[in-house]
Amino acid sequence: MAKARARRNRDPFEAVKTTGLALPGVEAAIRYDGSPVLRVGGAFMAGLSSHPSAEPGTLVVRTTLEDRAWLLEDAPAVYYVTDYHRKHPVVLVRLSAIDGDALRDLLRVSWRLTLGKSRGGARQTARRGH
Repeated sequence: MAKARARRNRDPFEAVKTTGLALPGVEAAIRYDGSPVLRVGGAFMAGLSSHPSAEPGTLVVRTTLEDRAWLLEDAPAVYYVTDYHRKHPVVLVRLSAIDGDALRDLLRVSWRLTLGKSRGGARQTARRGH
């Protein structure tokens, strides 16, 4: 009972932050609206949604439109998109429904996509020969 209560009271972004900060160059920050985000080189990688169209405890993660379509089809109880978010290359994630392995894979993909968007990210990737 105490474990269940502790899980409910736990910050929903904590697992995201812990997993994301294990990736090179990722930093935790707070957006202008007070919501927590992860960034790579100043570019958005993932964060809690503060938009009213999203469910509480929802993570917004950078993805490709193709991967988003696959995620939505494969696991609609975990992933979703609202009309507001549809035009952006992101997917919404119910943090209460995703397991640690899936979260780690999702953040790794978002990290790779964000590297190309971040200041100096493409230059760093090219230097490493990727």
